[in-house]
Amino acid sequence: MEMMIQQLINGLFLGSIYALLALGYTMVYGIIKLINFAHGEVYMIGSFIGYFLINQWHMGFFPALFISMIASAALGVTIEFLAYRPLRNSTRISALITAIGVSYLLQNVMIFFFSPDVRPFPQAIARKTYSIGFVEVSNIQLLILAVSLVLMILLQLIVKKTRMGKAMRAVSVDADAARLMGINVNRTISFTFALGSALAAAGGMLIGLYYNSIDPSMGVVPGLKSFVAAVLGGIGIIPGAALGGFVIGLIETVATALGFSDYKDALVYVILIIILLVRPAGILGKNLKEKV
Repeated sequence: MEMMIQQLINGLFLGSIYALLALGYTMVYGIIKLINFAHGEVYMIGSFIGYFLINQWHMGFFPALFISMIASAALGVTIEFLAYRPLRNSTRISALITAIGVSYLLQNVMIFFFSPDVRPFPQAIARKTYSIGFVEVSNIQLLILAVSLVLMILLQLIVKKTRMGKAMRAVSVDADAARLMGINVNRTISFTFALGSALAAAGGMLIGLYYNSIDPSMGVVPGLKSFVAAVLGGIGIIPGAALGGFVIGLIETVATALGFSDYKDALVYVILIIILLVRPAGILGKNLKEKV
């Protein structure tokens, strides 16, 4: 029982990373109905930017985190402008294949320039462990949870309380009507990509600090799992994506506690299938008829 409680707490910290990534997927899908499979690579590149800022420029973790988020936001806008915007009126399968292609392109570019080797992420924050009864948590875990929650709250405030957030919601409902009301749809979509990419970069740096390692392939599995989290919670719904991320993190850590660590990835997909059989739109999703 003690181990189970410990793993559940660990699952909250891991789930917060998945939640940050899932938010990027769900925002982009909510705006232009595109699954941005390059999102995991933005997460990876964000961790590399933080790595070089801390290792080469000797920055502190938080300044490096801020710059990494800004640079990754610019990368997300560039990807949207060059790869997705020209295909906005094309078929969905064209955009989907392009997203997969961008993912492989970014991954291989990073492998070409920086090699596929695993690099130790600089420990810019000394690790400390705190014991609360039989539960142990580290300052890194608390930092991950705190930063993730702050970013999620800021995102919710941006979406609900700002003019750009209102524009995002309008475009997600009807882009043509939003354009007629004077909303710059292209700028709104670019801003959405920037927000999602910044959150992905934060997740990449936090996971690098937590596991003390990064590599050019590190975005593949978390990217897929975060997409699963977005679908599980309700694709296109911001609270649903956050909830899905935490659920995936808890499933993985519980599977590890029960001795099924080798099958935790399979278990995630099995539970996704079961939930979608009961609620096809996800946990917080609404059943809407959509022409394919």
